[in-house]
Amino acid sequence: MRQGDILRNVTLLGVCQALFYMANTIAISTSPLVGLQYAPSPALATLPLGAQFLGTMLTTLPASYLMKWLGRRGGLLIGAGFAVLAGLLGAEAIRRGSFPLFVLGGFLYGMFGAFAQYYRFAAADAADAGVAEGAAARRARAIGWVMAGGVVAAVVGPELAKITREALPPFIFAGSYLAIAALGAASLVILALLRMPRPNLAERRRGGRPLGEILRTPGAATAILAAVVAYVTMNLLMTATPLAMAGCGHSFADTARVIQWHVVGMFAPSFVSGHLIARFGAQRVILAGVLFMVLTVAIAESGLEVEHFAAALFLLGLGWNFMFVGGTTLLTSCHRPEEKAKVQGMNDLVLFTSVTLSAGSSGALENLLGWQTLNLLTLPGLVLVATVTLAAMRRRVPEPAVECGARR
Repeated sequence: MRQGDILRNVTLLGVCQALFYMANTIAISTSPLVGLQYAPSPALATLPLGAQFLGTMLTTLPASYLMKWLGRRGGLLIGAGFAVLAGLLGAEAIRRGSFPLFVLGGFLYGMFGAFAQYYRFAAADAADAGVAEGAAARRARAIGWVMAGGVVAAVVGPELAKITREALPPFIFAGSYLAIAALGAASLVILALLRMPRPNLAERRRGGRPLGEILRTPGAATAILAAVVAYVTMNLLMTATPLAMAGCGHSFADTARVIQWHVVGMFAPSFVSGHLIARFGAQRVILAGVLFMVLTVAIAESGLEVEHFAAALFLLGLGWNFMFVGGTTLLTSCHRPEEKAKVQGMNDLVLFTSVTLSAGSSGALENLLGWQTLNLLTLPGLVLVATVTLAAMRRRVPEPAVECGARR
C-alpha cells in the first residue's frame, strides 16, 4: 500500500472516530437524564447505558471475526448502520415515553460501538501496510492520531447535545437521538471511501497459537489489564457524573461543560501519546495514566463544586488516554497477523464485559454510596495495574517500541 493511501485511511478513520465520540458525548450527556425521566426507579436511570455496553460486549467478538472475513471496511460499514437504527429508535422511544424501547435503542447503539472500537486496530493495520521498518512506532502514532479524532467530539458533542435538547418540543432530547442517527449516516459515507487491503485468504485459515498461550504472556496480560481498568474507572465515574451533579444542584449546561472538559482530556493527549509510547515505551505511559487517575480521586474528594467536577473529569480523561492507548499499542505487538481477530476480539470482550457491569451499576452505586465514595472504590484497580506493570518492567517484558517478537 502506498504511503498516501496509509495517510488517507488513518485520516478517514480519525474522522469516523470523531463522529463516533460526538455521538457518544450526546448519549452520555443525555441518556441518564432520559432514563431518570422515564425509568420506574431512579436506581435504573443508567440502565440504558448499561444496555449500550451490553450490546458492545455481546457484539465485539463476532465483529472481530466478521472483519477477519469481510475486511475492516465491510465490517465497519455494518457497524455504522447500527448507529442510524439506534438513533432513530431512541428518538421514537422518547416520543412514545417508552423506557423499554429506549433501553433497546441503547443496546443497538452498543452494537455500533463494538464495531467502532476497531477503528484503532484498523489504524494499526493501515500502518502495518507500509514498509516494515519502524512498524511498532508507526502503529503507536497511527493509533494515537485516530484516537485524536475525539478532540472534535469534545468541542462539538456537548454543543450538539445542548442545541438538539429541545429541538423537537415537547419531546425533550428526541432531537439529540436524531443527531446520533445523522452522525451514523455520515460515518457510512466516509467509511465507504476507505482503501484497506482485502483479507488474506491463507491468513484467515491459519489459527496461530492457542489463545490461552497468548494471553499468558506478560505483555498481553499487562495490555489487557491496563485497558480494562482504564475503561472501567473512566466509565464508572463518567456515567455517574450527570447524576452526581444533578444531585448537587448543578445545571445541565454545567454538566455538559464538565463532560466537554472530560472528552478534551480523553483525546487531546492522542496527538502526543503515540510519540511518547514510541520514545518511552507503553509501560511507562500506562504508569503515567495511573498517576492521573489517582489525582482524579484526590480532586473529587476535595469538593463538590463545578470546578472540582471539571478538574477531576479532565484528569480522568488524561489517565484513560495514557492507559488505554498504551495498552492498545502494547497488545498489537503481542500477536501475529493470523491471531489478531481472536486476540483483539477477546481483549474487547473482556473489556466491555467489565464496562457493562460498571455502566449498569454506576447509577445504583452513586445513589447508594455517593459520588466521593464511588471515587474511592476505583483505587484498588489502579494499584493493581501499577503493580503488574512495574513487575513486567522489572522482568523486561518487550515493548512495542522494540517489538514483541510475535508479529511476523
